[in-house]
Amino acid sequence: MHCKDLGMPVWVAWLALGLAVLGAPARAADYAGPLFDAHLHYNEEAWNGRTGPHPLADVLGRMQRSGVQAIVANSRPNDGTQALAAARNETRRAGVAVVPFVRLYRNRADYDNWFRDESIYEMVQAELARGTPAGPYRGLGEFHLYDSQNANGPVAKKLMALAEEKQLAVLAHVDDAAIDLLMAATPSRGQKLRLIWAHTGIGGAPVARVDALLAKYPGLMGELSYRPGLTCKDDHGPGRLCPEWRALLLKYPGRFLIGSDTWVNQRWLYYEDLMKDYRGWLGDLPPAVARQIAWDNGATLFGLK
Repeated sequence: MHCKDLGMPVWVAWLALGLAVLGAPARAADYAGPLFDAHLHYNEEAWNGRTGPHPLADVLGRMQRSGVQAIVANSRPNDGTQALAAARNETRRAGVAVVPFVRLYRNRADYDNWFRDESIYEMVQAELARGTPAGPYRGLGEFHLYDSQNANGPVAKKLMALAEEKQLAVLAHVDDAAIDLLMAATPSRGQKLRLIWAHTGIGGAPVARVDALLAKYPGLMGELSYRPGLTCKDDHGPGRLCPEWRALLLKYPGRFLIGSDTWVNQRWLYYEDLMKDYRGWLGDLPPAVARQIAWDNGATLFGLK
C-alpha cells in the first residue's frame, strides 16, 4: 500500500518516519576489538579421531573469523586440548593463543564421580607432568558439581589445594554454595586461588550474591556464557545488558570473562553468532570496560599481555 492510498502526502509520511527514528534511543556500536574465549571445549565428538565434523581447520577458522585471539582449551578427554596445543603453525596463522587446562573427565561417566575418584587425581598429576606442546597446563577444569556438598569430596578438596599450591586457575561449573566450599578447601581459604566461575552461576544466583562473592574472594572471576538475566530484550532489539548486570560489570570491570562453552557440536555451528552476540552487549559498556571483559582480563590472567 502506498501513502497516497491513505490520503497522506508522501512528504508527511517521510517526516513521520524520520521523527520516529530520531525518537528511538541510539544503539551503541558493537565492540570491535580482540576476544578471549575463556571457556572452550574441543571434545571428542567434535574431532572424533580427526574424522569428526569439526576438524582443527574448521574450529580455528571460526575463531579467526570471530576475532578470537586466545582460548582456554579444556576437552573431554584431554586429547582435544593436546591437539589444539600441538597445532602450533595452524594456531599461529589463525592468530590464536592456546591456554591449556587439564579437564577432569576421561569420559562422561566421570562427570558424576570425579570428586571422590582417586584415579582422577592420578590422571591430573600425570597430565601436569606431561604438559602440552603449547607449554605447561595453566589450570584445572571445567568440572561440574550438581550437588554443592560434593565440593567436600576427598578428591575435590585435594585438587583445590593442589591448584593453589601450583598456581593453577580453576574452571568450575557450580552453584554459589559450592564456591564457598571449594574456596574453604584451599590453604588460603580462597584468598589466593584463581577460580573462574563458569556461567557465573548458571542456576541464576542473584546479582547481590555474585557481588558478595566477588568482594569476598579476590581471585574469583565470572565467566558469562549462559548466564541467566545478563541481557534483556526491548523494543529496539535484543542483546542489551540488563541494568543490574551492567552496574555489576561496571563495579568489577576486572573480574569478568566471556566464553563460548562449545560443550556440544551445535555450539560450534553457531560459534560466530555467539561471539557476535558478545560484541553486541559489550558495545553497551564504556570502550575501556568492554575491552577489559572481552580481552584484557583473560590476557592478564594468563600473561598474554
